[in-house]
Amino acid sequence: MNDRLTLNNGVTLPPIGFGVFQSAPEETAAAVETALSAGYRHIDTAAGYGNEREVGEGIRRSGIDRGDVIIETKVWVSDYGFDETLHAFEKSAAKLGVEQIDLLILHQPMPQHFDRTIQAYRALEQLLADGRVRAIGVSNFMPHHLEDLRKQTEVVPAVNQVELHPYFTQPNVQRADADFGILTQAWSPIGGITFYPGWGDDTRRSVLEDDTIARIAKTHSKTPAQVMLRWHMQQRRSAIPKSTNPARIAQNIDIFDFELSADELAAIDGLDRAVRGGPDPDENDPSTWELTIPEA
Repeated sequence: MNDRLTLNNGVTLPPIGFGVFQSAPEETAAAVETALSAGYRHIDTAAGYGNEREVGEGIRRSGIDRGDVIIETKVWVSDYGFDETLHAFEKSAAKLGVEQIDLLILHQPMPQHFDRTIQAYRALEQLLADGRVRAIGVSNFMPHHLEDLRKQTEVVPAVNQVELHPYFTQPNVQRADADFGILTQAWSPIGGITFYPGWGDDTRRSVLEDDTIARIAKTHSKTPAQVMLRWHMQQRRSAIPKSTNPARIAQNIDIFDFELSADELAAIDGLDRAVRGGPDPDENDPSTWELTIPEA
């Protein structure tokens, strides 16, 4: 894949990864195998998704050389703390069936218990120094979380994975990431969170149905999802779309044969509603969500 993104420690990522959030374990291995066959070389999972084992299975079934695939996973908050996070790596690596994880990140800032977050990140630093991971980072960190983290740790996160789509562009987070030298990585990059059940209210409208994006998509004979992923790519973000539908999996990576104009990029930027679709990391205490990561 062209246009790889370079992290602040020199590790490179393809601009489009493949996500498995909310993918049922029984569907995950096949979806990962399909994605790798379609050309993806970056798979994003998390301990909290409950499908790391199936991600590893899908990678092995694909026949793609392990060294050609970026594996990214996340430590859940129930495993925060220095020793706990070192063990979380062991659990994830065993389930994935690998000795080294390419990108290991903290799933939430958990500001209500930030001392544990700091200890968890220090464990990531140790894993990086030991060569057990190639890059480390965070997810759902707002600028003030990043500022607090940087004051108490040594290694600048390589990525910050946050909700980011045309209806919620988080410009303040993107600026803070850029100032720190952190790559912004988009979860829900085509706005799936705007109509997932369980968050927000019934007045939400899917970004996939937006008139401006539909017009741009028609101009380029592409789908709305392809337009949004191209928007991320041209603005040098990592984007992690997810699907278990083979046709959509293939469509989502077929974005290298067209280019959005400056006016089109600006029009998509102008769709921002500044309304979060998912949980607010400052208002939600994920330690209360009763999610415990099982042993391998």
